[in-house]
Amino acid sequence: MPRPKSVRRIACRPEVVYFKPRGVPLRFLEEVVLERDELEAIRLADRMGLYQEEAAGRMNISRPTFGRIIDAAHKKVAEALLNGKALRIEGGNIEMAEERNFECRDCGHEWAVPYGTGRPDECPWCHSLNLHRSDRDRGIMGGRRNRGKECRGGGRWKRNKETA
Repeated sequence: MPRPKSVRRIACRPEVVYFKPRGVPLRFLEEVVLERDELEAIRLADRMGLYQEEAAGRMNISRPTFGRIIDAAHKKVAEALLNGKALRIEGGNIEMAEERNFECRDCGHEWAVPYGTGRPDECPWCHSLNLHRSDRDRGIMGGRRNRGKECRGGGRWKRNKETA
């Protein structure tokens, strides 16, 4: 009996949940299902350029587990692209990160902000503008800043029912 999967923390709810080759009716296509934790692994490793240890820390999993997830994700994406299959994003044993943690580098105050509310303008304690994401959000080794909208996609798509 296999060991149960641990819950993986993700911080990306994709708006685009379906990709297909152009010009081929959907009824003629086979599908590849990419789980949401696999999409998060691709986002962290390939889009943000994080090392596996840091990305694993952000997802609350071990580095070897992250390696297995990213390998499976790469194989699924390659299969869809090279064999002309549709790619559907769904499922996975996940929990959504509800908040982003910030830290004031001047007074040391830390606080949480819900996703979707934007970046705070100033520290609520000392009103300093020297704000950064907390190391708690960056996993084990710290990390680079999130530059841009990591969860956006293009191409032919269906809108995610949770965000529509």
